[in-house]
Amino acid sequence: IIPGKASGRVTAPPSKSMAHRLLISAAMADGVSRISGVSDCEDVRATVSCLTALGIKIEFDGDTAVVHGMSPTEYKPTGTLSAGESGSTLRFMIPIALISGSTVMFSGKSGLMSRPMSVYDDICRERGLNFIQDGNTITVRGPISAGTYTVVGNISSQFISGLLFALPNLNGNSKIKLIPPVESRSYINMTISALESFGIKITWEDDYTLLIPGGQRFLPRNLAVEGDFSGSAFIDALSLFGGDVKVDGLIDTSLQGDKVYRRIYPKLSIGTPTVHIGDCPDLGPILFAIAAAKSGGIFEGTKRLKIKESDRASAMAEELRKFGTHLSIYEDKVVVYPAEFHAPTETLSGHNDHRIVMALAVLLTIVGGEIEGAEAIKKSYPAFFEHLTSLGIKVEVYD
Repeated sequence: IIPGKASGRVTAPPSKSMAHRLLISAAMADGVSRISGVSDCEDVRATVSCLTALGIKIEFDGDTAVVHGMSPTEYKPTGTLSAGESGSTLRFMIPIALISGSTVMFSGKSGLMSRPMSVYDDICRERGLNFIQDGNTITVRGPISAGTYTVVGNISSQFISGLLFALPNLNGNSKIKLIPPVESRSYINMTISALESFGIKITWEDDYTLLIPGGQRFLPRNLAVEGDFSGSAFIDALSLFGGDVKVDGLIDTSLQGDKVYRRIYPKLSIGTPTVHIGDCPDLGPILFAIAAAKSGGIFEGTKRLKIKESDRASAMAEELRKFGTHLSIYEDKVVVYPAEFHAPTETLSGHNDHRIVMALAVLLTIVGGEIEGAEAIKKSYPAFFEHLTSLGIKVEVYD
């Protein structure tokens, strides 16, 4: 990446978080749904692959997925469901696979399978269901039943969302009781919103209890995937370093938690703020990067960064040292110290993590340099380097 100032407009990438939710909901609707604006990223491909392996017919017309849905009770697994490296895919799909009495095997890359799965393991053990993790595979067998589910709220909201997809299909009403603290609540609300789009009603009884009526039917819909704040945060960050960039296609009323970056960026630009990122952990890498190039920052609620695609705090500490910046990492806090920010002294590593690659790329537009493993962007934002180029940044990509 050659140093330069970005200028121009790009359209936000489609939200993979919402694409997962809409595709899964469409797959449970008895009829044909059309979901437009579906990203071609690896994570969304994983969800499409898993749904197809369950017997759902999905056809693509450009970026529109035509989903021939049916009740999960009728799913017939035709092979192993491969989740790749997508935590959302795996954690969303397991409760759905438990609806029938069929044995379903999931596979995934080692990085994904090393991430916590204890919530589902505990639920299955308590209810006499099969949950067997063996290396890079997980095998489950239901049927799951309606009832009250108690879930810790600070491991991952994806477990809660997975149950929200499955429980409306069951006979009988259910509750999900969350053990505080609850992090990434915005993602739970995104799931509820997606389900509502398909005619499913879920309500909060209080801050820690969700009510899910049973026997509900998913209705086919024609919907569009909204723009992604998580990916756009990297593009918008270019304007903090002399660029003039506009990102189109973002909805101000979106429930995406990562839109909070719009409030955090000004704070990083004018001082050394203390910011809590427990509800937006995916912003961690870009926030650390901005703080390193500006005046530092204190970031709380960082514990879950250890269980992402990489140990993101440690990965960023390793890479930012190459720019002359120091990070201190504590159990639930990261401190980025002000420093004389300079060009990296060696090639950077992407740590097989799309958000690490994009955060480092933003910094290299200031000072220049190389990133090894840049292909990790395919996980969520395949057009990232194309967008950088369209904004006037010179990028050379080679094998």
